[in-house]
Amino acid sequence: MRFVSPTHGGMSLEEVAADIERYRREAPADRYRLIVGSDSQPQSARYATLFVTAVVVHRVGKGARFYFMKRPYKKPLVLRQRIFMEASYALEVVQALEEALRPAGDSLPIEVHLDIGENGETKALIKDIVGWVTSSGYEAKIKPDSFGASKVADRFTKS
Repeated sequence: MRFVSPTHGGMSLEEVAADIERYRREAPADRYRLIVGSDSQPQSARYATLFVTAVVVHRVGKGARFYFMKRPYKKPLVLRQRIFMEASYALEVVQALEEALRPAGDSLPIEVHLDIGENGETKALIKDIVGWVTSSGYEAKIKPDSFGASKVADRFTKS
């Protein structure tokens, strides 16, 4: 897995985990959340769909750092397939990141942000996707509370 940090450039998963730990050591008394969210966008140029997964470490009330990973997909997908793949990619990253952070000892509250909501076509998918994420052991957030997917990841599906 290769990520991009706006500050540090290209990073491996292990480098992202180390940077998260350094960020937490800067202010160890503060409260943190680890957020992973994915978004996708149909493309027309080199590939049919671009998936972006964002990792956000939020120092509550005091800012955040984020990293993102792009994954092109060559086949066109219907909305339902895209949403399930977004959730799958987010779960894959959160599980790998959790493993990479394990040697540091303490854990962070983890949220999986989903690009689905009560308004629009994705409403019918909420029960299935949220159930999948929560049964995997993570807190699921949907729009309008899923900024990791709908704002951070979304921003990089268009660039």
